[in-house]
Amino acid sequence: MKFGYTIVYVPDVPASLEFFNNAFGIATRFIHESNTYGELETGTTALAFAAAEMGEAFFPNGHVSAHASPQPLGVAVALVTEDVPAAHARALFAGARELAKPEAKPWGQTVSYVWCPDGTLVELCTPIS
Repeated sequence: MKFGYTIVYVPDVPASLEFFNNAFGIATRFIHESNTYGELETGTTALAFAAAEMGEAFFPNGHVSAHASPQPLGVAVALVTEDVPAAHARALFAGARELAKPEAKPWGQTVSYVWCPDGTLVELCTPIS
């Protein structure tokens, strides 16, 4: 078994890709001509976005839409950076909501949390030493 990708179901795939481009400097790897699926250039494991209506079709009993939830879902995408305060500020400038300011943790990492307009919860963190 190999972890291949994470898919976030969002209302507007191109908007999510553009937000991640602007907020985190992560380029778009691929977007389908239908604009219902796209991937970011995140290395061998892709962060992908799919149209919310695809989720509705795949999950006939429904699902919790991250973008419609009044609170962030209990899962975060972690993005590793050497400069969490700068990445945090850039994400806020691009339109993310602050959930937790950058903070030095007892185990040596600096960590913050932002909530993206599409409902994705992002942890910004320094590498674990």
